[in-house]
Amino acid sequence: MPSHTPEQTKPGALDGVRVVEVGDRIGEYCGLVLAGLGAEVIKVEPPEGAESRRMGPFVDDVPDPERSLHFWAYNRGKRSVVLDLDSDEGRRELEDLAAASDVLLDASPVGYLDERGLSSAELRERHPALVVARMTPFGEEGPRRNWKATDLVHLALGGQVMNNGYDPDPFRKYDLPPVASQLEHSYAVAGEQLAFTVIAALISRRRTGNGQHLSCAVHEALAKNTEGDLMSWICLRTPFLRQTCRHSAPDVSIHRSIFATKDGRWILASTRNAKLLGPFLAKYGIGDDISDGSDEKSKDSRVLPGMEGGAARNMDAVEHTVRRYLFEDVPWREAQEAGLMWVPVRKPHESAYDEHWLQRGTFGDVEHADLGRSLRYPTSKWIATGTQWVGQSPAPRLNQHRELLQVRPRTLVRAPLTTPDALSVHGKPWALQGVRILDFTWMLASAGATRFLASLGADVIKVEWHKNLDPRRGGNPVGGREARARATEPVPSQWPADLGGPVGAQYNNKNPGKRGISLNIKHPKGLELARRMVAESTVVSEGFSPGVMESWGLGYDELRKIKPDIIYAKQSGMGTKGIYGRFRTIGPVAQAFAGTSEMSGLPDPFPPAGWGYSYLDWYGAYSFALAVLSAVYHHDVTGEGQAIDASQSEVGIFMTAVPTLDFQVNGRVWERAGNRSPYSTAAPEGLYRTRGDDRWIAITCRSDDDWVALAKEAGHPEWLEHADFRTGADRHRNREALDRLVTSWTAEHDGFDLMNRLQVIGVAAGVAQTTQDRVENDPQLAALDWLTELDATNFGRWPVAAPSVKMSDTPQYAGGRVGRGAPTYGEHNYEVYGELLGLSRDEVDGLAAEDAI
Repeated sequence: MPSHTPEQTKPGALDGVRVVEVGDRIGEYCGLVLAGLGAEVIKVEPPEGAESRRMGPFVDDVPDPERSLHFWAYNRGKRSVVLDLDSDEGRRELEDLAAASDVLLDASPVGYLDERGLSSAELRERHPALVVARMTPFGEEGPRRNWKATDLVHLALGGQVMNNGYDPDPFRKYDLPPVASQLEHSYAVAGEQLAFTVIAALISRRRTGNGQHLSCAVHEALAKNTEGDLMSWICLRTPFLRQTCRHSAPDVSIHRSIFATKDGRWILASTRNAKLLGPFLAKYGIGDDISDGSDEKSKDSRVLPGMEGGAARNMDAVEHTVRRYLFEDVPWREAQEAGLMWVPVRKPHESAYDEHWLQRGTFGDVEHADLGRSLRYPTSKWIATGTQWVGQSPAPRLNQHRELLQVRPRTLVRAPLTTPDALSVHGKPWALQGVRILDFTWMLASAGATRFLASLGADVIKVEWHKNLDPRRGGNPVGGREARARATEPVPSQWPADLGGPVGAQYNNKNPGKRGISLNIKHPKGLELARRMVAESTVVSEGFSPGVMESWGLGYDELRKIKPDIIYAKQSGMGTKGIYGRFRTIGPVAQAFAGTSEMSGLPDPFPPAGWGYSYLDWYGAYSFALAVLSAVYHHDVTGEGQAIDASQSEVGIFMTAVPTLDFQVNGRVWERAGNRSPYSTAAPEGLYRTRGDDRWIAITCRSDDDWVALAKEAGHPEWLEHADFRTGADRHRNREALDRLVTSWTAEHDGFDLMNRLQVIGVAAGVAQTTQDRVENDPQLAALDWLTELDATNFGRWPVAAPSVKMSDTPQYAGGRVGRGAPTYGEHNYEVYGELLGLSRDEVDGLAAEDAI
């Protein structure tokens, strides 16, 4: 295999930062990202090695702590030091390491370091510059802080699985369980948010000299990650229903999106844009009559930009076309060039051999001396002109870097101390003091990123023009908050919600804390205003198709003429550089192309279940926020700006390392396995039916002790004597029979009662929660203050999702500096144009009359 390792010609954005990683597994993704950005990550392992060293798959399928492909995937580029934290010497050595480092990434159990005299408060008192980043399953406070969880249990409790699965039967009954996506996504969702908050804390520390305590609960991070269902319930009392390989929605759509090829593979294809679909199928299809949708009796409940129009019979035309091709021959590239969002539903390893991603440096070849070969890993999520992703060394051998215990404490180099320009509602300074973002983003994957930066205190100025508004669809209840408070059934939504200023619930949750202006870039005076505002900004962010900003005269080359140290950050579906730069995606399209849709679902002959929402929209937003903040940190340290070319698909590809390695090492192609990982040895493990309509509970027994506890709690000690279930290997080999046995018990009981009973005895269990469960009945989320009430003009006072990471010294606030929800169209024109450019109200009115703003 030819080498495709990008040459290390630029520093990592976190070059010079040292991170000590303690704990296991749930924090490994966060550490991997920080290492990829250039930080030196020292992984502290117990004498027996990290738990993840014992997780499969293994090289040649032979268990060996030095040959776990899971460990390799999540610990690439790190260092390993063994410390026995139950000994005085081990505890002293850990403190010495922390004193010589910038960040302590602590993913140990709640109270573990506290009991050993190494609590965050104690460490920071002795070492004030230390940033302690804490990752826990359920948080450090609250009634469930000591609960047990696994990836599956988190995805159930967080709401992911109830959005994800297969269509119900014709009578709208779900005859199959919901489906959890594989692998380790819960820790990635939380880890990505913790990673960008760590960088914000490092930026703040450069100004103050002080570190702080950060706390992220995996459960909270997941509970607000499900896209549309949260605001739909909060504002409309409308539940979402899962459907095969497409968005969950208030109703089950008649528009399927996935189609089988001649050889049994799958293509995800839009069928509704009749103006584009007709001419394309006339050339590549079989000439079916294409409808514009005017003859439809039933309208779809969820229409996405780029997918408007069309009819159910158009699906038949697409199906007739796709099934005549072999998977490799489907003209999806030609469909993309025609403006249609068609992509192959890829196996997770297949992107590693795609020329587009190789050109972008998405993958890197890492040399494994003990194998005598290199292996290809996903190693990058964006391209930048001033920095690059690093970490081309393999995961460390146990205790490989013992010499690092001799590191000396470092002297913090900080910027001149400045007085905070403003305090947050918490009465404390903002982390991103002095950062201004001229924000051309829209939709979720890009606009969501700047939402997080506003929560950190950046002045985010959202730029819109009425001819291409950021969609404000849905969630405006007829009768407002009062009607919702009285409702016992779904509340009708006001339509249309895209005209002029009204704020929709989904839009409000994506854009709180921002200021909003109107601006016509195509007008000469509008373009000049934009250029003047660039000069007053730290970052220019955008989420348009490649080439749009350049066509307006606002590409990076022009921006840096205006402000040489400007940071220009863009995110598109496939990225600008590469052969697919003009191809279009939305969340489900990017997920199919990245390989993550194929990683979710029941085994063949079932189709992939995909993700039941635009997972790569929120996840892409986290990653884009990470990209911007890494550039801001680099700018603070060096004074240099740069351009960032990020792609939504690469964010998903980054999660495919384990099956990509398994394919290269063991020749194994990923096969869907429902609600248990194909690599897991836990048994029983799965989603089990409980009493009630479509109610389920996730249970994972990771050890013999868990199995014994479950059987006794179920009142069936005889299960323990069954020859097929005596050992872990026996239970794993007979999982289907075991699942039937467990279901015979769970189906007779209330899921919440079972969850509480199992948690009391230390077995990881969690109800597959609906949105109503999370919003109204989850005491842990309530204790974590996971929602924040904000006023929004022309919309009223409603909750939005709070930032997932708590910060002790520069606390975040969803309302940002403005202290409000999302802005209406042009709401802050007078304020922004006056403050930044010195324009009077009359001048602003004159520009509006000329259609320049």
